[in-house]
Amino acid sequence: MKRLRRNPTDQSKHSDQQNDGAVARIAEIKCGSNPIKLMGVFVVCLMVTGLEDDFPMAVDVLTDKVLDGLLSSEFDKSSCLSRYQSVAYRKESAHKPSSHLISRLRSYEALHRRCGPYTQSYNKTVEKLISGQHTEISECNYVVWLSFSGLGNRILTLASAFLYALLTNRVLLVDRGVDMADLFCEPFPKVSWLLPSDFPIANQFNNFDQKSPHSYGNMLKRNPVGNSTLQFSYLHLAHDYDDQDKLFFCDQDQTSIQKVPWLIMKTDNYFIPSLFLMPSFEQELTNLFPEKETVFHFLGRYLFHPTNPVWGLISRYYQAYLAKADEKIGLQIRVFDTGNGPFQYVLDQILACSLKEKLLPEINQNEDVGSLPLNQKTKAVLMTSLNAGYFERVRDIYWEFPTVTGEVIGVYQPSHEEYQQTEKHVHNRKAWAEMYLLSLTDKLVTSSWSTFGYVAQGLGGLKPWILYKPENQTAPDPPCRRAMSMEPCFHAPPFYDCKRKTGVDTGALVPHVRHCEDMSWGLKLVDRENEMWTR
Repeated sequence: MKRLRRNPTDQSKHSDQQNDGAVARIAEIKCGSNPIKLMGVFVVCLMVTGLEDDFPMAVDVLTDKVLDGLLSSEFDKSSCLSRYQSVAYRKESAHKPSSHLISRLRSYEALHRRCGPYTQSYNKTVEKLISGQHTEISECNYVVWLSFSGLGNRILTLASAFLYALLTNRVLLVDRGVDMADLFCEPFPKVSWLLPSDFPIANQFNNFDQKSPHSYGNMLKRNPVGNSTLQFSYLHLAHDYDDQDKLFFCDQDQTSIQKVPWLIMKTDNYFIPSLFLMPSFEQELTNLFPEKETVFHFLGRYLFHPTNPVWGLISRYYQAYLAKADEKIGLQIRVFDTGNGPFQYVLDQILACSLKEKLLPEINQNEDVGSLPLNQKTKAVLMTSLNAGYFERVRDIYWEFPTVTGEVIGVYQPSHEEYQQTEKHVHNRKAWAEMYLLSLTDKLVTSSWSTFGYVAQGLGGLKPWILYKPENQTAPDPPCRRAMSMEPCFHAPPFYDCKRKTGVDTGALVPHVRHCEDMSWGLKLVDRENEMWTR
């Protein structure tokens, strides 16, 4: 499916009701209930009447077609333009959500509507939290996700927390931090996912860490048999968690955890691979995700829609620099070495990977331009980096010399912030826009260990080429490798057999959980046909 070429920020002159009516009349008059014929009618209408007037209606139809029911139809379209317009910027996904996932999402939305902020059930559980009154497990139990770490980490951990809530029939509430409401549209219809600012223990959140007496791990140290009378428990699942904290991933500990009405979760890890190693979740996860590598692809597209201001950044940049190219290549550069870049060895690695994998063409420094083949194809290279130096060097190469193929290469970089500024609104808006723009490319190169790249590949449904992490300021050879799946990597997984109570290589227990390409001790989800490992 070719991307539509019109600026999707333009709004329809017609109301949603009029659009829906037009769809119904065309379907009734032209083609009955046949959806293939209906799409054909829309194509004809667009050709006859022009794309300008009918674009929003076409986008709505394409949204239903591409996302296959993943999103609820109960939203106000104008409040979150990206939810409906982004489909015009993407190729149709090769992956389809399972009917079970769609059903569970609709059931979750109903639960969130009954138990969300300021509902009668929410108010009742908050009262019991304040009073310390113990209550048996009820319909409305909660996971509160704490805003923590950089934006890439936040997106991945929020998806992890949501899947855990889905598996345990809990309601996910999101600590808004400094900018969550500014970056993401509400994903659930008719009720907010944001934790109310008057939540009674919100003033304690900043004190929650690995040493907190409220953490599940520390409570186990004091009382190894657990405590079923708690109103809330703090789950410390960040990179510095200890062996007791990691017992969260054991079924026997989940039994006691599920008796606690309020779970407060802090993490900077995409911990979903370890959920797939828990027997109690195994069958449900298989039903939800028959294709194991689609977990973040679907959860990301379901949960994370840029707000209108961020969508403006994305759509304007895309239309200005990327829309007309025949092929779009994403290059995501994250350098962990200290010192002032750009570094020559990093540039050498970028070029070696791009040329070796034929993502970019060779240049010709000898022949006269007039003797080179004429090729009307254009490639747009979208580079993201905190440093502008890599972009400038690659841009200059393709400006100063022709390509051997005759292709025209345009190189673009939206921003260069020099260093990560986690708490700055404008910085995070740009970061979110750039992750999203990378996800709209056709082929993607990412940097090892970078959650920024993980988000882009998952949203885009892309298996990137991963740049190996340089050692001793030397470009690796080979420079990169193709990812075995589009799933993110869990950087700090537990290595523990819950039944035998001993250490174990959790990357060798089941075929669909393997060690990551870019971090040998990390875990990621793969599908069997995509395995690239040896026993």
